[in-house]
Amino acid sequence: MKPANATSSVDASSTAPDDLVGMGFIAGSFGVRGWVRVVASTEYADSLLDYSTWWLGRDGKWTAYTVEDSNVQPKALNAKLKGIESPEAALTLKGCTVAVPRSAMPAAEEGEYYWADLIGMDVINRQDENLGKVDSLLQTGANDVLVVKDGATERLLPFVAAVVETVDLATRVIRVDWGLDY
Repeated sequence: MKPANATSSVDASSTAPDDLVGMGFIAGSFGVRGWVRVVASTEYADSLLDYSTWWLGRDGKWTAYTVEDSNVQPKALNAKLKGIESPEAALTLKGCTVAVPRSAMPAAEEGEYYWADLIGMDVINRQDENLGKVDSLLQTGANDVLVVKDGATERLLPFVAAVVETVDLATRVIRVDWGLDY
């Protein structure tokens, strides 16, 4: 399966966009022709194939790679990146984050949010008490969970309508029905 609008160049000289969002990581090599195995942190692994260019990075250094070919496996995908021709070259990418620019992502549907947009938002309850900031999210079988940190205190809040009342991206505030002592 080839991604839409695929080109055939590696762009190592471009400056990385400042709005990169991590979408997974390179878990290792796949096969003998330089393919990489990718663990996606998206709802569907093949969502990464909506983007013909991936930015791979670690330690703040990013390089753009064009996806030439791919195949999807349960919970992971394999991809052939332009310029990576051997298993040894693919292994040098192991551990790299796979990112795409936030500006390249389609607008979220009404009532849906990209996890990247929720990170760093203040979480305030009905009593106007600040529970902390969204540090990360967890995907569980039942629902997503907000990991909210306030100093050394960590709270896990289910991201469901019974708990999350409003998400205001403009003010960066999530209003919840959740007590400080829960």
